[in-house]
Amino acid sequence: MFRVLFERICGIRALALVLVAVTTAVLALSSPQSAAAQGALGAGGGGESGSSSGEEAQNETPFALQALLEVLRNEAARQTLIDELEQLTQGGTGTSEGDSSSSETGPSEPQLDPAPGETNSLGARVAEFTQEVAQGTAGWVLGVFNGVTSGDTVLSGLSGDELGVLIEAFQALILVIVITVAVYLLLRRLAMPVYTRMGRRAEDANALRTVFIFLETLILDALIVVVAWGLGYAIALGVLGDAGQIGFRQALYLNAFLLVEMVKVFARAIISPSSYGLRLVNVSNRAALKLNRHINVVVSVLGYGQLLIVPIVNRNVSLAGGTAISAILSIFVLVYLVVIVIRNREAVANWIARRLMSQDSAPEQDDAAPARERLGGILGTLTRTWHWFVLAYLAMMVIVVLSQPNDVVFDYITRSAKVFVAILLGSVLVGAIGGWLRNGIELPEDINQRIPLLEQRLNKIVPKILIALRVIVGIAVLLYAINASGLLNIGSWFSSDVGIDASGRLVSVLFILAVAALIWLAMNSWIDFRLSPDIGAVPTSREKTLLTLLRNAATIALIILTLMFALSEIGINIGPLLASAGVLGLAIGFGAQKMVQDIITGVFIQFENAMNVGDVVTVGGTTGVVEKLTVRSVSLRDLQGTYHIIPFSSVDMVSNFMRDFSYFVCDMGIAYREDIEEAKQAMFDGFEELRSDPDQNALILGDLEWFGLNSFGDSAVVLRARIKTVPGSQWGVGRAYNAILKRIFDERGIEIPFPHQTIFFGEAKDGRTQALRLRNVEDEAIEGEASEPDAPKAPEDEGKTPTQDAPPDEEGPDADPGR
Repeated sequence: MFRVLFERICGIRALALVLVAVTTAVLALSSPQSAAAQGALGAGGGGESGSSSGEEAQNETPFALQALLEVLRNEAARQTLIDELEQLTQGGTGTSEGDSSSSETGPSEPQLDPAPGETNSLGARVAEFTQEVAQGTAGWVLGVFNGVTSGDTVLSGLSGDELGVLIEAFQALILVIVITVAVYLLLRRLAMPVYTRMGRRAEDANALRTVFIFLETLILDALIVVVAWGLGYAIALGVLGDAGQIGFRQALYLNAFLLVEMVKVFARAIISPSSYGLRLVNVSNRAALKLNRHINVVVSVLGYGQLLIVPIVNRNVSLAGGTAISAILSIFVLVYLVVIVIRNREAVANWIARRLMSQDSAPEQDDAAPARERLGGILGTLTRTWHWFVLAYLAMMVIVVLSQPNDVVFDYITRSAKVFVAILLGSVLVGAIGGWLRNGIELPEDINQRIPLLEQRLNKIVPKILIALRVIVGIAVLLYAINASGLLNIGSWFSSDVGIDASGRLVSVLFILAVAALIWLAMNSWIDFRLSPDIGAVPTSREKTLLTLLRNAATIALIILTLMFALSEIGINIGPLLASAGVLGLAIGFGAQKMVQDIITGVFIQFENAMNVGDVVTVGGTTGVVEKLTVRSVSLRDLQGTYHIIPFSSVDMVSNFMRDFSYFVCDMGIAYREDIEEAKQAMFDGFEELRSDPDQNALILGDLEWFGLNSFGDSAVVLRARIKTVPGSQWGVGRAYNAILKRIFDERGIEIPFPHQTIFFGEAKDGRTQALRLRNVEDEAIEGEASEPDAPKAPEDEGKTPTQDAPPDEEGPDADPGR
């Protein structure tokens, strides 16, 4: 029952791989040149196994014969060897004769001769490829199942003598172990303050200085290992045993010590548990210490176990015993990793989410969720379920260790180590790129003064390039992991004609894009340099306008040329595209006449130099400062700050206030009773006072031009004068002149009238007019208080307030107005 269920599960996995293989085959087998790559993809890592077995056959030794004997004794290993030999035999026959599938399909399936050209069809290639993948996967799964369920496993090679041999070897090595470990720990303890000081220096140092400090700590740590290893060798040669002689076990231990501790040195250099400033992986201090401890355990068990314990057991007990010990050590490491994954699944998920959101891990930060909202979508699901994939891989490794020979297990461990290193390096690169993204680019101050917008443009372009690099690094790590794990032989595809051609085209397109970006950046930097008023001569308005138009036109031309070159590199014939572009241009010209009119009018406006950037103009009834000019529109900013974009097709007249010179026209109104000559002298005196101001005098180009009495207004006599100024300064000069005139006219008693009216009371037929009685309320109040302070008011006057608008007395219009 269990076997049937297992076979069904294997069939489901094979079906899933078939679906994946169909998609891969459609991409990889779309041209005849990829036929050679199919065999490599279908074989997986079989080529490597064949080459390694050939080398072992050439170097046959008694040790190799002993290994072959152990394989023949083990039922599972013997069956695996028979299966591999049968596959090699069938593969060679099928390659030479072309009918290897006849032995696989069975007698019930009729074999037909392929029609001419059918072997090269896409459907046939996809069918053959998926057939190989499905059969290979099912065979591998069934072989593993047979190896696990059979009673004869790798652990059956234990004889019981291994523990005694290991105790005896440990007693012989105890002195060398104690001395080397003691010297190593002592030197590490003495160097710890040096590591701390270097880490503090690295936190405040620049990138180049940090690299040198990193290399210094790496060399110092490696020297400590070499010194301890050399001292151990010296003691083993001079103190233990005969002079100048060293035992086999001592040599095994010392070599294992050197290799294992060197691996730890490089791991510490990347993780840097004692210094955040030198840490290449963006994790907190607590996480770095935990990660360093786990790596030390795994490296020590695997390193000393495979380099010291297993060779001792192989030499003193048996090869089967050594294989069993190796399997036990591997299973211990795998179980240890399973426990680590389960205990730290939330912390690692939070760390992955922070890295995907480009958030740093602070030195003292706990393993908490990212500060932003929870990561959603496919990435969020993969982040929260990462441990299931790792646990599945570790479970598969346990099955491999229990069912496969030692060389196959070592091959799997090597591939896993390669994948781990690739992921680690990829994480370091992605972390460094993320740091550059967050910190941005800071240029020196002198460069910012010469090219003000260069830093801003770099901070706009470089983040996009860095994001693309992060994606490329992630894809590269994924492809390398797939190739190293043996799922697909991607390396053979890249070495095929199709892979070389595709990768070459991709590199060419990326190179074209990079060159175009550099040209655009250089062009804009040169234009910014020319427009910078701090370097050299101040650019004129005409230069600003032409350089702005040059920037726009060159950008459009660069985009078009880059697109054409990129399409050409991809393999698209751009000749028909150019012809189509001409026809399309005609169609657009007829259909978009307004846009064509905009462009033509804009070209002529620029030829006539009607306006430039920075000019104050009136265009289409709108007055403002020209901020931007293109080939089809002008952009104005008016006095209220409103931004107007006016197409040239709507421009019928351009009024430019900034050509050669300007005038401030002063229309000064004085009362009719004032002396005109006195007012004229006051205006000239105000102008002289205006010219005495150095700031205003620099803007005035001539004397005050007197026009005289210009008009008679309703309330004032208008006197006109004019001041010639620098273009664009007429408004500021006029405001300063008006302020001076107001003060001088007030000082000299010259009335600046405001609008008023004369009230006239009509006359009667006999010519008499009604007099208007005016009463001074303040004078009457003072007089009344002096003559009759206690006189009561008449009852009819109570509640009345005397005003200038009071009606005349009852005595009539002829009453005495002075009474």
